[in-house]
Amino acid sequence: MVGASHGFALVAPASRGLGLAFAQKLLTKTELPVVATARNDCAEVRDRILNGNNMPSNAERRLRLLKVDVKDESTISSMADIIRRDYPDTPLRLALTVPGILHIEKSPSQIDAASALESFQVNALGPLLLMKHLSQFLPAKSAPEFQRTSKTEADGESQLELPSHAVYAMMAARVGSVSDNSSGGWYSYRASKASVFQLAKTFDLYLRSKSGKRALAVALHPGTVRTDFTQDFWKGREMLDPLDSAERLLEFIIGMSPDVEGGRGKCWDWKGEEVYP
Repeated sequence: MVGASHGFALVAPASRGLGLAFAQKLLTKTELPVVATARNDCAEVRDRILNGNNMPSNAERRLRLLKVDVKDESTISSMADIIRRDYPDTPLRLALTVPGILHIEKSPSQIDAASALESFQVNALGPLLLMKHLSQFLPAKSAPEFQRTSKTEADGESQLELPSHAVYAMMAARVGSVSDNSSGGWYSYRASKASVFQLAKTFDLYLRSKSGKRALAVALHPGTVRTDFTQDFWKGREMLDPLDSAERLLEFIIGMSPDVEGGRGKCWDWKGEEVYP
């Protein structure tokens, strides 16, 4: 396993769908330690991640599965304590925060207060609290650059060419874009996901001051991914396999420049095209 100076990767949550795919890709396409989270059944989720294709022999040793519920800040705080204890002096190099829940309202009369509150707790407050507790692990301006990795083959997978800076990514959604909204509906999901555009911009402005070119923040739109989350909307849509979407997004974010003009603080889709707020 690589040394502490190379950093660690984090996926929260990684229990299914895109989060699971991100964890598997980070294990197969990098040598970084991977911290992954799940709300329940951590042992089962760990097995699911490690059962991915082309999993390297050291994956089990590199993977750490922690129990986190983004609706319960104490579990996020506990995760941060464990990271600080078990990965001392190890900066966060790649973070993918992907909490999401969908309650569908086709008209205002279908809005339910409890369901709408849960949408904001998971889709907006969840990423906000993860950012709060994980920001301490991102490198400061004075931190040395990460060693760049070259694109090599290992255990049947080409390795990602990791940059010398950290990337903190949070999952937005195209339906959270106000300028792209032409069909309406999905009130609580749209509104809660719209907040992620603002969170990514605001956090990136903070990182420009704290980290300079050592770290950037970005929001992502994964496309319509074929998961349990989207199964009611598969018909007639261009669908992506979770592993395909995860790989495309990873390839894009590690290629981003930390310069102000490089796209940091914005939302980008799996094709590398900007999604405007």
